[in-house]
Amino acid sequence: MGILSWTLLIPLFGGILMMLIPSRDSYSEKSSASIYGWIALGITTLAMVVSIFMLINFDNSADGYQFQEKFEWIPQFGLNYHLGIDGISILLFMLTTIIMPFSVLSSFKYIQKRKKEYYIWLLFLEFTMLGAFVALNLFIFYIFWELMLIPMFFLIGIWGGPKRIYATVKFVLFTVVGSLMMLAGIVYLAILARNTFGEFTFEFEQLMKLNIPLQTQLWLFAAFALAFAIKVPMFPFHTWLPDAHVEAPTAGSVILAGVLLKMGGYGFIRLGIPLFGDAALQAAPLMQLLAVIGIVYGACLALAQSDLKKLVAYSSISHLGYVMLGLFALTPEAIQGSILQMVNHGISTGALFALVGMIYERRHTREIADFGGLAYRLPLFSVAFMIITLSSVALPGTNGFIGEFLILLGSFKAAWAQYLAHQQVFGLVLMVFATSGVILGAYYMLWMVQRVFFGPLNNDKNKNLKDLSFREMVVLIPFIIFVFWIGLFPKSYLTKMEKSVNSYVEQYQPQELKQKLTVPDEHEGLAEKSTEIIKTKP
Repeated sequence: MGILSWTLLIPLFGGILMMLIPSRDSYSEKSSASIYGWIALGITTLAMVVSIFMLINFDNSADGYQFQEKFEWIPQFGLNYHLGIDGISILLFMLTTIIMPFSVLSSFKYIQKRKKEYYIWLLFLEFTMLGAFVALNLFIFYIFWELMLIPMFFLIGIWGGPKRIYATVKFVLFTVVGSLMMLAGIVYLAILARNTFGEFTFEFEQLMKLNIPLQTQLWLFAAFALAFAIKVPMFPFHTWLPDAHVEAPTAGSVILAGVLLKMGGYGFIRLGIPLFGDAALQAAPLMQLLAVIGIVYGACLALAQSDLKKLVAYSSISHLGYVMLGLFALTPEAIQGSILQMVNHGISTGALFALVGMIYERRHTREIADFGGLAYRLPLFSVAFMIITLSSVALPGTNGFIGEFLILLGSFKAAWAQYLAHQQVFGLVLMVFATSGVILGAYYMLWMVQRVFFGPLNNDKNKNLKDLSFREMVVLIPFIIFVFWIGLFPKSYLTKMEKSVNSYVEQYQPQELKQKLTVPDEHEGLAEKSTEIIKTKP
């Protein structure tokens, strides 16, 4: 058994072990922590340590899968336990193992009922999320994809807010509809593989060798894309997200924003584009259009919110629109930026939800109008909130800037090359609207900060609030470290994925797109020169 399996099984066995511990009357427990919380913290920390050891031994110069494990399960149907990790998935895998201990720690005070069950579901959720990022067999991927719904269903449905049942049912219904369409596509691919290779197979690398007609590709891509677009979520499949975020417990919102929403983007880059390259090229203008609509629409909705948590939730729709824009630009810079931005969003938005949860524990309200002048009473909290806000608005020197800059650079490179070669202006128009999202994002986030933290203390209940506790600082400090680490030293992250992304683009980028990116000789190198800006940065 390899290191990937151990990382997956640690939270699984930890959850099973916790089930065997005799239950206490968790409804009567009033302490901020419990034995279950400490056990869950130890288990998730152990999984993080093991994954860090894997990261240390990861070979940046290799472009294939590493730490592969493959065992036959039901070989006559092509079902194998096949795991592996590469530069595309390793950062998201690490993001998951790092976020989980701090999600557990943030729950110590927030969760005061049925603690044992709560932490068990958190551990099972970690197991399913990690499995989806390293599965190399399509059926195994689908199992993990579906299983992660169950823990989230209970986390929101039991420990959520007043409208938790509505939110969790809506979340599950949206996701299940997309997943069933993907399942139909998976079964069709397996039958097609049997007709082509003489046997069933669900292996990623084997399925990518199938010669699928364009019309069939379009239908299959639509089936997979629906499942992934709902999970991102892309416009117009986003309506479940604000409800789920608002009603979820703090840790649930952190995990939902930090990891679960990344499953959609990861699904596109791992399966949707490689399996159906020609169809992905045909659909790229539509996908980019929907991404840009999501960027602007999400920002406008965030601007109209009076609830802190809803504002952050709608900002996720806007930020993840940049991820989709970069993925379907199909250039190395944009894809690297999209992967990094998924990590950045997990850090920044996850931290914002943790901060909103902390202030809610103090005031039991999230209405912006109920606050004002908090900077005078909560200086540490205000500094942490401001740093994460600046990260969210992509201030240079923070992690958000690197991701968005690479996405816009790579997307503009593709749009400019298409304009020079074929006089196509659609991409350039999209870039204008996409860039406006940066301005809107800064506007609604800084306006929110001004109303909450500055001005007079307009409510007597704000005058007696306590600043960050030691536990809360332990939760926030790692997020702040990553904000500046990625922002100032992005090379340490980009080198992890560079080889895999370059190989990915070369192998799966359709020939038609390569021709579109070929500009006339007199313009050759014009777009490429701009990439040196980022390469010269640390």
